[in-house]
Amino acid sequence: MIEAADYLYFVDDALEGMVSALEELGDERVNRRLAAPGSNSPYAVVTHCLGVVEYWAGHLVAGRPSHRDREAEFTAAGGVAELVGRVRRARDQLAADVAGAEFGAVPRRPADPDDAALPIGRTQGGAFLHVYEELAQHRGQLEITRDLLLAAHDSV
Repeated sequence: MIEAADYLYFVDDALEGMVSALEELGDERVNRRLAAPGSNSPYAVVTHCLGVVEYWAGHLVAGRPSHRDREAEFTAAGGVAELVGRVRRARDQLAADVAGAEFGAVPRRPADPDDAALPIGRTQGGAFLHVYEELAQHRGQLEITRDLLLAAHDSV
């Protein structure tokens, strides 16, 4: 079984990559979207990731109530410093949730019926792997978005 510190190493890498991208973009560009239909701003992508952490780690694994508004995550906007602060607090809470988890046990709150039979809904460890999956996937999306937004800015 994976050790908590090993898991958090990979999570930290994904989160720090996101923070770096946000800081490179700055307040001027963090809320911009690409011209492609359905694209999300970097701020919204990271807000969505924090919602993923809150729901899958905080709600399913740790058993806290969830107040997640998934749709609102994709329209969220704000400043870099505030969002980076939220990332740091979420990471600290995630570390506490990982420390209190039983990776092979069922989640403390049931997963949605569509997810309950999948690895992400069957065990606490599966839910944590889903958190990492989402963070890694969206870090890549964020880095591509950052590169395109910066390239557009440089060409002006």
